[in-house]
Amino acid sequence: MTEYNKGGIMAKVISLVNQKGGVGKTTTSINLAAALGQEGKKTLLIDLDSQGNASNGLGLSTNDFEFDIYDVITGACEIKKAIIKTKFKNLSIIPSTINLAGVDVEFVKKMLTDSSFHQNEQLRLKIEEIRDNYDYIIIDCQPSLGISTMNALVASDSVIIPVQCEYYALEGIAQLLNSIILVQSKMNPDLRIEGVLLTMLDGRTNIGLEVIEQVRQYFKNKVFNTIIPRLVRLVEAPSHGKPINAYDPTSRATLAYENLAKEVISRNGN
Repeated sequence: MTEYNKGGIMAKVISLVNQKGGVGKTTTSINLAAALGQEGKKTLLIDLDSQGNASNGLGLSTNDFEFDIYDVITGACEIKKAIIKTKFKNLSIIPSTINLAGVDVEFVKKMLTDSSFHQNEQLRLKIEEIRDNYDYIIIDCQPSLGISTMNALVASDSVIIPVQCEYYALEGIAQLLNSIILVQSKMNPDLRIEGVLLTMLDGRTNIGLEVIEQVRQYFKNKVFNTIIPRLVRLVEAPSHGKPINAYDPTSRATLAYENLAKEVISRNGN
């Protein structure tokens, strides 16, 4: 049974979004969620990517669970039945499988048969049922701006945008910001940008430092102070089914995600 958030405060829902792949989005989802748990915050990670990398990165295989996020948002099961408590401190997860790739077709069918069905509201409606059980709910979105990502934006209080410290770092960001503005104007007026997170910094290259300057000029105080380094240990951790703070507690990446969690907590005052 899930314990209720003793403070009586509803969870802060934060989506990790960038339609560009390979920016450290899933890595950050896993490790931010784990770091928040380590800071004493009851945290739920929702894997909203049909590749299921966040689920695999916490050591889950499809044999370990009966229900996934697809079952939840299509109404095949109650959200509580899909939540799995992990072996990591204060961290639970709703896993994902390739089934999620079919959600677009499923929702179009429902809209044709049920005029009251709102395809972008389904995740929000489910999260509301368990929102007072957690301090933070972190959503790992797929690298696209399709129906599942729109569901995440409508369900969220804020978004974290990971941006890698490499050439073309800001490519596609304008499209993402337009999608956020659309959701704000039509479906979720309270949605805001939690922050822009610089990832994959290779301190040996000048381009990384140039991108940091470029991003900070563009987003100003929205950029987190924490920068995630490019490290082999961080890449290795998911293959062992562990967040970095469990795989290598002394890693620079562990410290970085610990600092990021503290920044998120301080920005939200809880």
